[in-house]
Amino acid sequence: MNIAVIGTGMVGRTLAARLAQLGHDVTIGTRDPEVTLARTEPDAMGAPGFGTWAAENPGIRVAAFGDAARGAELIVNATNGSASIEALRLAGASDRAGTIILDIANPLDFSAGMPPTLFVKDTSSLGEQIQDAFPTARVVKSLNTLNADLMADPGRLPESSTVFVSGDDAEAKQVVTGLLEQFGHADIIDLGDLSTARGTEMLLPVWLRLWGALGTAEFNFKIVR
Repeated sequence: MNIAVIGTGMVGRTLAARLAQLGHDVTIGTRDPEVTLARTEPDAMGAPGFGTWAAENPGIRVAAFGDAARGAELIVNATNGSASIEALRLAGASDRAGTIILDIANPLDFSAGMPPTLFVKDTSSLGEQIQDAFPTARVVKSLNTLNADLMADPGRLPESSTVFVSGDDAEAKQVVTGLLEQFGHADIIDLGDLSTARGTEMLLPVWLRLWGALGTAEFNFKIVR
């Protein structure tokens, strides 16, 4: 599958590398490829600069947002939630009717410091806002309730855990579910239409506090039934 990953942070890199490993044709989209590739110093978390990472992953192309998304069958929104709609607009999501957007971002608001709040909740969600902004796209919300490493490889945990899928288009959800299964996710719950993304996005305050309590982000929810 031809896949564009919008976002060059750790989440975007991790998913892009995993998708490429699985045999997909992957391009990472960024605002300015030249500037992005020039970043070689480690970031604040100690991760290699993007240019270093790109050199280690030569099979993944790096392009401007619009060029990355052109011809993509699926766009992964791996941007900061507050920048998602603008990044997708630059990627030309308005002009790509029928394209699937896998939204893995969260509407985190850090304006008052830590822990962040949500800039949309209860009556809408980031996933719904993206769908409203790009009505001809097919938005599916998933993978926003676990960290990047576990998104790409749930087998890092000693037992199976749960991921959720929300979306209005049944075929788009099937495509995303197929990708999740390729990643190794075995317990996938289809919550229903895109409004159910409000629930998974509102799990983030719980997730953040669990991270603090456990001292690690290497965990996930498991729905026992």
